[in-house]
Amino acid sequence: MNPPIDRELDVRGLNCPMPILKAKKALAELESGQVLRILATDPGSTRDFQAFARQTGHELLEQRQQQDEFVHVLKKK
Repeated sequence: MNPPIDRELDVRGLNCPMPILKAKKALAELESGQVLRILATDPGSTRDFQAFARQTGHELLEQRQQQDEFVHVLKKK
């Protein structure tokens, strides 16, 4: 079962590096353990968020594609 989403970030229509920059800002406003869901349309965002999670230590809980949208779920470390 997935944890509840604490915040949702809509970065649809934005291209790299904006989704990552906006997610970084949103995560900074969350408490440790809280969960951020990001909605994106940039196909490169899947790879970008994988690298972002590796580099920052935040946990990438889920990634999926729904039509031409990409959903990323990150848990703040």
